[in-house]
Amino acid sequence: MKVAARLKSIRKYREVLGISLPIAGVQLAGVALTTTDVLMLQSVGVLAIAGGGLAMQLYNQIRTMCVGMVTAGANLVAEAAAKMEKEKTSCQNCEAGAEQIRRAVRSSFAVATGTAILGALLVIALGGLVLVLPIDKHVAQLTFAMTLALAPGLVPMMWLNVLRQFAVGMRKPGSLLTITLISIFINIALNWLFMTWAASDHWKVAGIGLSTTVIQLLTFLAFRIVVLRIPELQPYFHILPCKGDGETICRLVRLGVPVSLTYGSEAAITTIAGLVMGTFSPQMLAAHNIVNQLAYIVYQVCIGFSHGGSVLITRARAESADSVREITRRILFVVVTYLGIMGALWLLLGRWVLHPFLKEADPTTFHIAVLLLCLAVLQQFAKGIQNVAVGLLRGLKDTTSGLRCTLVGYWLVGVPGILIFGKLLGWEGYGVWLGLIMGFATTAVLLLRTYSRRLNELT
Repeated sequence: MKVAARLKSIRKYREVLGISLPIAGVQLAGVALTTTDVLMLQSVGVLAIAGGGLAMQLYNQIRTMCVGMVTAGANLVAEAAAKMEKEKTSCQNCEAGAEQIRRAVRSSFAVATGTAILGALLVIALGGLVLVLPIDKHVAQLTFAMTLALAPGLVPMMWLNVLRQFAVGMRKPGSLLTITLISIFINIALNWLFMTWAASDHWKVAGIGLSTTVIQLLTFLAFRIVVLRIPELQPYFHILPCKGDGETICRLVRLGVPVSLTYGSEAAITTIAGLVMGTFSPQMLAAHNIVNQLAYIVYQVCIGFSHGGSVLITRARAESADSVREITRRILFVVVTYLGIMGALWLLLGRWVLHPFLKEADPTTFHIAVLLLCLAVLQQFAKGIQNVAVGLLRGLKDTTSGLRCTLVGYWLVGVPGILIFGKLLGWEGYGVWLGLIMGFATTAVLLLRTYSRRLNELT
């Protein structure tokens, strides 16, 4: 009996890893694009790392909010797919469930397109705002140049995310991984090409951003071809909205706005931290951008468990409350284990981790980055767990509690902490990261308490 129970437990962990790791793989492959961009920026110089890295933070701020608008699309697809499976089991006509899937996909494309256009305009506006802030003039100009190049890429990026949410909802999340891996090498080639032709640092930095935009478009087109070739996905792939989709579009917007604002709050506190860092020195901003990029890499696996856990919780809800609790325990255990391993590696091998990104930097910048990386270990625990908790709540159809918790954690604790410790007490970058830790930790505690209450309400 013990052996059978252990085998069942292993299978349950494999279920969690099976849906979450492919999503995490796609996330990691996607962030590899910006990571190669950062590696290219360090060959231009510390000012390019500072300006280009700040542009990436502004872009990620809006990108994250845009993605939040369509994240619930995976839940709508999973819900419709579960309905279709029940219809098949009961020998009923499953066309109603199939049409519900197609409607969810069409509605997601409509919401994604409108959101992306608005987002692109906001990215450019934020880049222009940097020009009037008390930031080094050359750094600000490099930031604006890169935001102009990155902004148009939001449109194909959002379309790609709709396809990904569609694949996740249908439990085919790994189909994008190969394409994204290939795109990394194409991005490196385009970066090298633009930098070779560029006559100034401004054009080099803009070229790096433009290559990422081109890759977003090529990746979407390639994944569209792949989706059309997968028998389980092809029948349900519809792009253009139809009459009668309005209700689903409105539902997606209602679910998406709280998620978008939650994700946006999370990205905003990081953006504010970057802007405050820019007021200290280019070296401090460059070190912050590198450590933030490394933290962003580790964070992608947590996003995979957040999305995967959300879908698993949605399906488990149809079974029993005990199934939901069991999946919750397994997801949290795996996430904490992963973050513990990564934290130990950072503390033991921090200098070697930073070297590829700062090998051309001065000793001051490198020293600052080493100290910030130690603080980032605590930040990642808090940030990763709170993101997973948001996904678990979304699986229970609760997208508003996450927003309330983040408003308290980020804006009443995190941002004041950044300003007090970083500026008022004069701890500069180290104080900024302490404020980040406080904000994410407060949010994580509030979200876990809220999720625990939601679990107790299940019958």
